[in-house]
Amino acid sequence: MRVMVVDDEPLARDGVRARLNTHQDLSWVGEAGDGETAMQVMEKLRPDLVFMDVQMPGMSGIDVLRCIDPERRPLAILLTAYDHFAVTAFELPALDYLLKPIDDQRFREALDRARTAMRHHLSDESVERSQEWAERFTVRVGQRIVVVEASDIDWIEANDDYAGLHVGSRVYLLREPLHQLSLRLDPRRFLRVHRSTIVRIDRIAELEALSNRDCLLRLKDGTPLRASRTYVDQLRAALAGGLDVRSS
Repeated sequence: MRVMVVDDEPLARDGVRARLNTHQDLSWVGEAGDGETAMQVMEKLRPDLVFMDVQMPGMSGIDVLRCIDPERRPLAILLTAYDHFAVTAFELPALDYLLKPIDDQRFREALDRARTAMRHHLSDESVERSQEWAERFTVRVGQRIVVVEASDIDWIEANDDYAGLHVGSRVYLLREPLHQLSLRLDPRRFLRVHRSTIVRIDRIAELEALSNRDCLLRLKDGTPLRASRTYVDQLRAALAGGLDVRSS
C-alpha cells in the first residue's frame, strides 16, 4: 500500500514516517507541508492512503480531501490536536481519526482498518457500501453449535484467544482474538472503546467523563463499561452521528 503524509509540522511527518517504517507492507511515497502542495503531489503520486493533518496554514486537510473527486480520493486517516474535528472526520468520510500525540495502539488499529478497506477496493467494491461485515457467528456451547446474530450483541470483551459475545445475560465464547474480530464488524454499529472492549453503539445510554480523560459508559441494560481516553474522541464522534445519549 502506497502511503503519503501531509502535515505542516516536519516533526509530525517524521513521526508518522518512523511508525510506517516498521510495517513492511507499506511503501512511503512522499509528503507535503501544506494543502496546496498536497493537492499537486497527490495528483502526481496517486497514493493509496494519506495521513492528513486537519489544520494547516491556508487550505485545511479536510478542504483538500473534499476537493478531490471521491473516485480518485485516497483512503484518509485524519490527524489533529483538537478533538472537535472528530465528527467531521466521520462525515467526510475518513477511515479513522487520530488525536495528537498519536497513540501507538490507535495507530496500528487505523492501519488495520486501512488494510481492510484496501482489500475491498482491490476487489472493486465500494468501501462505504461494503457488505463484507459479519452478520452472524457460530459458537460451540457444549455439544451444540449456536448461531449468534451480530444485531443481538450488546458488547464484546477480550478473553485471551477468545472474544466474549455478550447477548443479554448470556456470554458466548467465540474462538477469535478481539483485534481480529474488530476488523470484521461494521464500524457504523460497533466501536472499540478499550483495548479489551467493543460495544454496539446503539446500546449506549449514558457517557460520563472521568478525571483522567477516560469515560464511563452505561448500556441500556445498566452494564457499566470503561472507555479508554485513546478511544474517547472516536466514541464521541460516533455518538454525535445520531445516537441520543446524555453526556456528563
